[in-house]
Amino acid sequence: MAKVRDMALASRGRHQIYWAERNMPVLLKIRERFSKEKPLEGLRVAASLHVTKETAVLVKTLAAGGAKVALVPSNPLSTQDDVAAALAEEGVDVYAWRGMNEREYYNAIGFALSLRPDITMDDGADLTVALHKLAHGIRDRTTDYVVEISGNLDFRELASKVRGGTEETTTGVIRLRALHREGKLLYPIIAVNESYTKYLFDNRYGTGQSTWDGIMRATNALIAGKVVVVAGYGWVGRGIAMRARGLGARRVIVVEVNPIRALEAVFDGFEVMPMSEAAEVGDIFITATGDIRVIRVEHML
Repeated sequence: MAKVRDMALASRGRHQIYWAERNMPVLLKIRERFSKEKPLEGLRVAASLHVTKETAVLVKTLAAGGAKVALVPSNPLSTQDDVAAALAEEGVDVYAWRGMNEREYYNAIGFALSLRPDITMDDGADLTVALHKLAHGIRDRTTDYVVEISGNLDFRELASKVRGGTEETTTGVIRLRALHREGKLLYPIIAVNESYTKYLFDNRYGTGQSTWDGIMRATNALIAGKVVVVAGYGWVGRGIAMRARGLGARRVIVVEVNPIRALEAVFDGFEVMPMSEAAEVGDIFITATGDIRVIRVEHML
């Protein structure tokens, strides 16, 4: 079953996926091996990820390994409709289109959970948290939207059958570690964000570049000559600050509460100051902490 915006977009989506495959040789090698060995034969995977051409390459690799995959978005605004259509055409259970409202977004999570997954894959932990809320009997508006599609399953039993999951982001890991501290995490999670290839390369170089690509496309702003404030000097913050300097920012200011990381930022050639001071001089503000209330009302007054 699939629900996408327009199946007529599938042809264009196939071309997008083909282009991504040509730039993802390692995953293609894994797919080649998976096609022969079928290590995921009979497993059901519920994946809440950005529905993009790159994710499509991953999903096709999981399917080649024998997995039954249900793909739903981890962000209602990032779905590439042509890619979703191409995956649906190939028989993948996709429930995704760009511009979903809140109800549609959580309906999609219900669709993924109705697969009764053996494995969950998450980017931001919305799917995993929704399942845990329902398993622990916590109901709110979002879980009501989930149940509209999944039906009233025995979510405690469903969670007990999940062998494990993955979480890609710092934000998601923070949410799931909170569940673990409370003794409420019901199955093991691999924190993908803590793998070397994720934080040393994807976080620093990938997010460092894509953040600025998004800002420039959205604002048409010239970065040269601007004062940029980066909150957080983890691997994402480092990448963003490095690219800001490369784009010609007049000043790059780092706001960091960890003294060791703050010292690193100084040694990397950046200014460091509290947000109360940076708020008075910055032109562009980017938070890279995985946390909330980094920039507060008092910083805007």
